[in-house]
Amino acid sequence: MTKAVRIHETGGPSVMQLETIDLPDPGPGQVRVRHTAIGLNFIDTYHRSGVYPVPLPSGLGLEAAGIVEETGEGVSTLKPGDRIAYGNGPIGAYAEAANVFANRVAKIPGPVSDEQAAALMLKGMTVRYLFKDTYPLEPGDTILFHAAAGGVGQIACQWAKDLGVTLIGTAGSDEKCAIARRKGAAHMINYSREDVPARVRELTGGQGVPVVYDGVGKATFEMSLDCLAPRGLLATFGNASGTVTGVDLGILTQKGSLYVTRPSLMHYVARDEDLAANTADVFDALARGAISAEVNQRYALADAVTAHEDLEGRRTTGASVLVP
Repeated sequence: MTKAVRIHETGGPSVMQLETIDLPDPGPGQVRVRHTAIGLNFIDTYHRSGVYPVPLPSGLGLEAAGIVEETGEGVSTLKPGDRIAYGNGPIGAYAEAANVFANRVAKIPGPVSDEQAAALMLKGMTVRYLFKDTYPLEPGDTILFHAAAGGVGQIACQWAKDLGVTLIGTAGSDEKCAIARRKGAAHMINYSREDVPARVRELTGGQGVPVVYDGVGKATFEMSLDCLAPRGLLATFGNASGTVTGVDLGILTQKGSLYVTRPSLMHYVARDEDLAANTADVFDALARGAISAEVNQRYALADAVTAHEDLEGRRTTGASVLVP
């Protein structure tokens, strides 16, 4: 028996319940992992609220780190006692333990703590696919990244600096702008009192940027388009302010023959070889110290409701973890 957070209906944070469940033995190709740290991410709130529908009842959470307790039939790459982490499911990481497929996890390198792995897997994998696959960045590029002081944003600031990329970030307060600068952002724009497109044009000599990475969604969509250079790409990868709807595609022509994509990590790591390449880059960056997570919030598994309230209320900075 193990404790796990479950939902039987979608809605606000209060629909989450901590329940005792019967966890079966790991099946063929699976391992049972005893979680030591669980990552908290905005996508979890989308599953809980129904923005991204999941079959009900359901667990929550896609990211965790822990220790292998038992292996199923056919597993030869992992053994009990191995430290592993995963960042793209299966859904149900909000639990003391879970069964996961061995080919979809990564061993944690010695220098990396379980907490760092749990806080960074999904966020690091997200930044990696955005920077190396969605729009492959080159040294000398200048980019715009919204919510640069958030969990994903802080990793983006660090990784951009490591790649030799100039990152212009946005945030809603001077305090958050300062956080992102400390993490490596070259320039920060306080959107609560500055005109973001005008400032981006000023910083780029009137050209705009070739790519905008936008995890905010509805509130920043048109603003992001106005920051792009002709034939630029908007990668809108999240919905923190709501989903983008009712778009007239003609606006893309008017603003410079622009491109828009709505990418998802699961499509970029669907093949085992793509997942392995992604996680290898994340752990390499972690081991080198190029990226790290500033874990500023820790919650007990039983306090998942409070964790979601804080996350959606913009009361968190950096990374947050649940501790079983």
